Amino acid sequence: MAVYTHVDEDALADFLAHYDVGEVIAFKGIAEGVENSNFLLQTGRGSYILTLYEKRVNRDELPFFLGLMGHLAAKGLACPTPIAGDDGQALRELCGRPAALVSFLRGLSVMRPTPVHCAGVGRGMAEMHRAVADFGMRRENGLGLSGWHQLANACRDQAEAVRPGLMSIVDDELAWLDGAWPRNLPAGVIHADLFPDNVFFMHEQLTGLIDFYFACNDFLAYDLAIAMNAWCFEPDRSFNATKTRRLLAGYQAVRALEPAETAALPALARGAALRFLLTRLYDWVNQVEGALVRPKDPSEYVEKLLFHRRVKSPGEYGL
Repeated sequence: MAVYTHVDEDALADFLAHYDVGEVIAFKGIAEGVENSNFLLQTGRGSYILTLYEKRVNRDELPFFLGLMGHLAAKGLACPTPIAGDDGQALRELCGRPAALVSFLRGLSVMRPTPVHCAGVGRGMAEMHRAVADFGMRRENGLGLSGWHQLANACRDQAEAVRPGLMSIVDDELAWLDGAWPRNLPAGVIHADLFPDNVFFMHEQLTGLIDFYFACNDFLAYDLAIAMNAWCFEPDRSFNATKTRRLLAGYQAVRALEPAETAALPALARGAALRFLLTRLYDWVNQVEGALVRPKDPSEYVEKLLFHRRVKSPGEYGL
């Protein structure tokens, strides 16, 4: 989450005239994250999140994201529920941007996850994967292997200033992944961005999954690989196999991995590390002046990628 677009009092009042949410009590921007402009709205009826869609979000894909959240909420998954206005529509425009109002979830993101948190994330992800089995919409992953090549080319001229030798690492990895990326694994709609700041807990109980704006159709195990990178490394960038075991055990308590998925985890983890290295690198060298946002350092994912390169078998992940 972040704030790129300012919403003044009059624009907010015009927008909320379509909703039966009561009088505005408080309205403030949320600075975390990097993609969209997000605001916490408190009214006489409760709390909501207002999102203005920016940057990489394609306006034509917003019905997919909002439809997915509505589907998951109807299945009982704890996630934001899109709020329809007086015309029955959840998507409208505000300050020249597509915008939507969604329900507020209680809970906090954990900045230092424990193995118990990792187990909860694994279970929550598997429950999501089961819940979307009958979701009728589809979205291709624009940040898959072909998208990584495009991002690498877009950053090529500035990457060496970020870290000497970085493009050599990226080019070597792309060449390897072109030949090693799995082809026929179980697939469906995945979250594709299930980082700690997109998961809420009350103590050690998972209370919500948020920020579905990278959700797409891809390998289910790729979602796990993304989560391994996000949840199972320590602040000093060392890998914690205990957290990985608990993450995978939590997942498999709901949905068992097939042998081919387990075998593919090292390649999937390398691809997941490269994906976030490249998107962070792109944001790092293309910062938006005046935005209330903190770009994330791509070097963290360079180190994670180099770790996965040394992995010889899934057993090194604690399986």
